[in-house]
Amino acid sequence: MKKNIFYAQSGGVTPVINATAAGLIDYVSRNKASFGKLFVGKNGIAGALNEELIDISKEKSSELRKLVHTPGGAFGSCRIKLQDPVKNEKEFRRILEVFKAHNIGYFFYNGGGDSQDTTLKISNYCKANNYDVTCIGLPKTIDNDLPVTDNCPGFGSVAKYIATSTLEASLDVASMANSSTKVFILEVMGRHAGWLAASAGVIKENKSMPPHLILLPEVIFDEKKFLQETKTIVKNYGYCVIVASEGIKNKKNQFIASSTSKDSFGHAHLGGVAPKLANIISNKLSYKVHWAVADYLQRAARHLASSVDVKQAYAIGFKALYYAKKGVNGVMLTIKKQKAKTYKWEIKYTKLQNVANFEKELPKSFITKDGFGITSICKNYIKNLISGEDFPPYKNGVPVYAKLKLPLVKKKLKKFKVSL
Repeated sequence: MKKNIFYAQSGGVTPVINATAAGLIDYVSRNKASFGKLFVGKNGIAGALNEELIDISKEKSSELRKLVHTPGGAFGSCRIKLQDPVKNEKEFRRILEVFKAHNIGYFFYNGGGDSQDTTLKISNYCKANNYDVTCIGLPKTIDNDLPVTDNCPGFGSVAKYIATSTLEASLDVASMANSSTKVFILEVMGRHAGWLAASAGVIKENKSMPPHLILLPEVIFDEKKFLQETKTIVKNYGYCVIVASEGIKNKKNQFIASSTSKDSFGHAHLGGVAPKLANIISNKLSYKVHWAVADYLQRAARHLASSVDVKQAYAIGFKALYYAKKGVNGVMLTIKKQKAKTYKWEIKYTKLQNVANFEKELPKSFITKDGFGITSICKNYIKNLISGEDFPPYKNGVPVYAKLKLPLVKKKLKKFKVSL
């Protein structure tokens, strides 16, 4: 009997994560003789725990084709971190029972570092219990902080959105600075790695151009130095545009915008850097300040996706089953930059233990000596990833996105209580 496939999406979504699902679906449709059915977990790994498996074969093919240009997680995502199977085996036992009940022989988990950790744990648990299943992690994170892979699907499109938004907002501020707003602050995501904040720097061609200051998690926030730079920039150019990562820290290594609450992965909730910086500037320099938080807008903006990013995300899904068919197991797929005059890439892979729970920060060579900008090396790296446009189709002035029914297969096991 041909083995079935279980695919799931995890963590914060991206503008192109569904393109990866589309690549996976396309490969299955072209290789029906090699595989059984493709099931997708409803709400990520929770779909396995709850035995809520979406039967892709019952979806309209016309809607499935729209996945490649649809943002969000079409099948639902989650933030569930599986604990050590030695200390908390019940969840892993449940997943194994579901895999056996539905003849799952391939498991693909689409997510970031914590998701690769989940994939590794499930792979090891299945091996220890003599269950043959191919486990492959599919990279996805707008933060671009997974190691080994040259970049992560999702980052290029969000970087394009941030760079464009910074450029457009800067033109607004510049036009009003003479008698109104002097400082504009855009807060972007990025807990420990400043890739997203850095992406705004691609629009800067000289000192007078925005963004004038980029605040990165890799550089300790010095309030005195920050205020002096802001004052000098306003004096010289009439206004100052700042792009700040949510994860910037002070000299005590504390998040500027940390809260006491934590997510299910144990990470402190962040957000609120922009208003805090605005208050500092207003109180100390008496400038009129406006701020904005990109938040979900940055990771949902499929209307401004990078064509390179879409192609890479799709290729990750398509190549997943290609490698699985060849017997590759216990790995995460990676994007490898080829040595060529123009930007070229290919899909490779690395062992899951090389990426699980690791974070790739912005290299020092990518940050200017003053700590407030990015180098030409960094600019070139990001420009490759934001290249090209891949607009979704429009109808009546708005994008047309996939509308799935998410039909579930019939359950075979008893109900299981998921501890979120």
